[in-house]
Amino acid sequence: MKCREVQGAAEAMWITVGLALLGLAAAVPSEDRKLSDKATTLAERSTTLAFNLYHAMAKDKDMENILLSPVVVASSLGLVSLGGKAATASQAKAVLSADKLNDEYVHSGLAELLSDVSNSTARNVTWKMGSRLYGPASITFAEDFVKSSKKHYNYEHSKINFRDKRSALKSINEWAAQTTDGKLPEVTKDVEKTDGALIVNAMFFKPHWDEKFHHKMVDNRGFMVTRSYTVGVPMMHRTGLYNYYDDETEKLQVVEMPLAHKLSSMIFIMPNHVEPLERVEKLLNKEQLKTWTSKMKKRSVAISLPKVVLEVSHDLQKHLGGLGLTEAIDKTKADLSKISGKKDLYLSNVFHAAALEWDTDGNPYDADIYGREEMRNPKLFYADHPFIFMIKDTKTNSILFIGRLVRPKGDKMRDEL
Repeated sequence: MKCREVQGAAEAMWITVGLALLGLAAAVPSEDRKLSDKATTLAERSTTLAFNLYHAMAKDKDMENILLSPVVVASSLGLVSLGGKAATASQAKAVLSADKLNDEYVHSGLAELLSDVSNSTARNVTWKMGSRLYGPASITFAEDFVKSSKKHYNYEHSKINFRDKRSALKSINEWAAQTTDGKLPEVTKDVEKTDGALIVNAMFFKPHWDEKFHHKMVDNRGFMVTRSYTVGVPMMHRTGLYNYYDDETEKLQVVEMPLAHKLSSMIFIMPNHVEPLERVEKLLNKEQLKTWTSKMKKRSVAISLPKVVLEVSHDLQKHLGGLGLTEAIDKTKADLSKISGKKDLYLSNVFHAAALEWDTDGNPYDADIYGREEMRNPKLFYADHPFIFMIKDTKTNSILFIGRLVRPKGDKMRDEL
């Protein structure tokens, strides 16, 4: 009897210890949790995708502002791989440079990465995001696919009837607006092909600076879209200690501004003078970014940035096709039969819609810094003409957003000869 009592007490003790350990694990802040090798690998692959897709889009002569979340695009490719078979699935992985990785590795790695970087509370940023797969009214989504896509990529699923196109478009746009608290009022005005499936990502991101701009240090200035076209924008100004590099050879500047909690930062890359961004964009790749950041030094920088509200909606179907996703978007070749159990579905659109807003908001700053010797003779970073920007995650080393600002919202100011 005593033996049983001792055994029962020991079991109770181990249960208590186990529960305590689980509690400790749950209490560890997400920013302190170590990422698995899977997530780290997929973070690196998503960064490669960031530059590949950016370059594909920058070649489009009609493209002005660009705003992409490579991690979210990677999750869309993961969805295609999850719902596809044969070449349709393998091409999606190849565009992500993950064709040599097994399916479970890719899906679980992307799921962990997406969950970590989108933790807006840990990063003290605002990031509202929704992903939805729209299928034709005749489709029946396979139960396994619905469960897996929800589990790994947090995708919703919906049927849509394009016989009433106006109502269908209204439904998509209203969902995006609701997902982003009204910050993204429209994904698209029209859809040409109405017999396929649509991937729709809708996002709103607002960074909070590690050191805020003073709300009184904002005035109206000109932003030179070209040498002959200027729009009026609110410009905010501050001087602080930032990682900075002046590339005299390539005639450009690079500055990094940490965001609140210092788990991510914004990197701005700007040519010294007004010019099309094509020259600088040709330099842009993962290795060049490492070179620039390795040469940065913390120093005093007087920064002037346009106070931006950027709303961009891209249909990535064509650009992903150019990177090798040719079968999923081809009605005659696509095999997305794991989505519905039938081989009669293809991707007609991949809408990637995002709103980005940065303003003066951030943490309080130490006013005593301005009396220090190191604050004298600041470098000037005056962003009054087109530039490239990235939001880089410090923990995962992934790029949360990459884009360019060519034409901010604003009224035309003047023409110059």
